[in-house]
Amino acid sequence: MPRHIDDATIQQFRKDGATVLRGVFADWVDTLRAGVQANMDDPDPNARIYRGENGGGRFFVDYCNWARIPEYKDFIFNSTASEIGAELMDSTAVQLFHEHVLVKEAAAGVPTPWHQDAPYYCVDGPKTLSLWIPLDDVPRETTLEFLAGSHKWGKYYRPQRFNGEALNADDGLEEIPDINNLRDDYEIIGWDVAPGDAIAFDYRTIHGAPANTSKSMRRRAFSLRLLGDDVRFARREGIVTSPPFTQVTLQDGDALVGKEFPMLRGAGASARTALSE
Repeated sequence: MPRHIDDATIQQFRKDGATVLRGVFADWVDTLRAGVQANMDDPDPNARIYRGENGGGRFFVDYCNWARIPEYKDFIFNSTASEIGAELMDSTAVQLFHEHVLVKEAAAGVPTPWHQDAPYYCVDGPKTLSLWIPLDDVPRETTLEFLAGSHKWGKYYRPQRFNGEALNADDGLEEIPDINNLRDDYEIIGWDVAPGDAIAFDYRTIHGAPANTSKSMRRRAFSLRLLGDDVRFARREGIVTSPPFTQVTLQDGDALVGKEFPMLRGAGASARTALSE
């Protein structure tokens, strides 16, 4: 099968925990924009809307809507996302974890705080991938930024909501460092991106983004969370996970089998895809 990602990009992803993919989803921008609009018009009860101290535009966040929004399902099952995921993760299997939509409207004064995704999640395993797909132009000064190599630190930091509140105040994890005041201590990477590009990163990589201070431009992004070989369900007793997946009855260490987590590539892909339809 034809390759989608060159060796240098794959090596950067594995070394730094993040890389940029230019134009890989250019043909899907209109589809995803339509899906995001449908999502915002009819949000899930778990959706959150944040506003900065001075009001301004909304920061809209929602997830796990792919089964009810046709445009999301079309992209997930019919784009090259799973092939790209297999190459970056060096994985035979590629499985859907969830999708995540983040819209910073014009003058939304809420930054995305520095965090790792992995401690929020109910999964464990080394092969993980987020594809963050911008649906608007995003300049370097407001794009996602990453601490290069932080996916190899072997540490999980306390998850927090996007308003700065701890997701679990007594989870036993340490606070993330004050990166904004210690920027010179880290190798921080990021890229200006255009609609149809994608930023790929490991769930363990520390990342964040500034507020959208533009008075006229919004920043829509569709993020696809994928899983590779041997990722297992992690039941974190007494801990709130995000997404919560409260309906899932899997036990700690189980393979992620069920309609919530369809297999996109690899053994069982056809059967599990049918369950999702």
